[in-house]
Amino acid sequence: MSDDTTLHVPESLRWSAVTGRVRDLVGEAFTDDGPANLIDGEWRAVGTPTEQISPNDGSSLGTMLKLDAATATDAVQRAAQTHRGWAGTELDERRRKVSASLDAIEAARDDLALLLCWEIGKPWKAACSDVDRAISGVRWYVDEIEGMLSRDVEGAPAKRVPLEGPVSNIASWNYPMSVQVHAELVQLLAGNGVVAKTPTQGGWMTLTVAHALMAREGLPVTLLSGDGSELSDALIRSPEIGALAFVGGRSNGGKVAAQLADTGKRHMLEQEGLNTWGIWEFSDWESFSEILKKGFEYAKQRCTAYPRFVVQRKLVDQFLGTYLPVLDGVRFGHPLAVPEGSSGSTDDLPALDFGPLISASKAQELDDSVEEALRHGAIPLYRGNLDHGAFLPGQDTSAYHAPVSMLAPPGASRLMHEEPFGPVDSIVVVDTEAELLAQMNASNGALVASIASDDTDHAARLAEQVQAFKVGINKLRSRGDKDEAFGGRGESWKGAFVGGEYLVQAVTEGPPGENLYGNFPGYHRYPAT
Repeated sequence: MSDDTTLHVPESLRWSAVTGRVRDLVGEAFTDDGPANLIDGEWRAVGTPTEQISPNDGSSLGTMLKLDAATATDAVQRAAQTHRGWAGTELDERRRKVSASLDAIEAARDDLALLLCWEIGKPWKAACSDVDRAISGVRWYVDEIEGMLSRDVEGAPAKRVPLEGPVSNIASWNYPMSVQVHAELVQLLAGNGVVAKTPTQGGWMTLTVAHALMAREGLPVTLLSGDGSELSDALIRSPEIGALAFVGGRSNGGKVAAQLADTGKRHMLEQEGLNTWGIWEFSDWESFSEILKKGFEYAKQRCTAYPRFVVQRKLVDQFLGTYLPVLDGVRFGHPLAVPEGSSGSTDDLPALDFGPLISASKAQELDDSVEEALRHGAIPLYRGNLDHGAFLPGQDTSAYHAPVSMLAPPGASRLMHEEPFGPVDSIVVVDTEAELLAQMNASNGALVASIASDDTDHAARLAEQVQAFKVGINKLRSRGDKDEAFGGRGESWKGAFVGGEYLVQAVTEGPPGENLYGNFPGYHRYPAT
């Protein structure tokens, strides 16, 4: 720490206290050792126990029961049978059960957020946002779903029906509620059964509690834990699966796409891309400072983080004069550590920009990438120090990574073309608009990008040449909520786009021959963003 204040975690916020409360809430989901797997509406204590570690301080969180391929295949087959019954359920009944699940999740909101703080290192505010966005987003769909199921992708009257089999969900660990549970509840609302895989890196307890509350209301959900290599055939290639929703990195996404190639299954594969800020003929540095600060939320461990700045040469000095003080003011540390004498209320939790990365191994990988870039000639601009973090006395800090920024990462380094999942930025200096666009398109497609410029009309024209699904002008872009579409260009996305009406279209069948919006092998179709 930067001062002599001694920090601790209040008793009511400790892992044992939080898990004690959720065990009392949904005891059916737990064995003596930890969460079970949800198969055919029952919680089953099957699988190989594997210890889970908190990135906050290296402490043990208990065990995940990892399934084998045969058990997962059986679970998918059972889910397909349940799906057929659910697909015939009246919409009003589906709405009622989804709404009841949302009420139960909302009642457990604080403990779900605390689980996220422990499992994946989210600061309190970010953890609450993850739960709240899931709830508010799905409530919007409950209100809008009837209209969405009554028209085709062109807006003409048409009846949309559930898919032939359940939707399989393989999601990243970073947003268990606002991405994974949100998507599942919309899939259920549209008449599909759901099969979900628990991320192996974090979020298994949070997802267990959320799915237990969903299952109690009669929603046909299956939740399976296990390694992707063991469960992939069951969750991707099983003939019973109606569609696959995947969120993850480009490497794993490529493997999933290869497995899907000969199946013809409906799919939504969200993959990473290098999201960039282009800065050209710009002067509003005061506003830009606030944007930069917000960009460090959750250690930039999100699919819409901006790790690359492409800066016009004549603006580099002004950019650095704004940017470097922001890095120096970023606050990080243990998400639940408060000064001795604090009340133990969540109101006392620190307002951090970020906590740890998801694991010590990921922090080491990120550091290795930084060292590689420096060896190949990148210029270090800023290297933060863990001594500036807010930590418990003597705690394990191996999963933490202080902010780093470097100038001109060379082409031979991974950081030139790949997204660093953590608080590491790179800056590239350009002289022409052609260079600006080439550097902004370095990763062959991205989810989001932004251009900072005083001439917003000119920026909008440049934005048309940026290979990102959403391009902001003097503002950040994100996944968006409710009716906002989300997807990617190039290699950052494969299959149907999601968000608002597009998500419902992606998990339902419309008229024969309907062309969904998305990136498909035979065509690309983009909505207005």
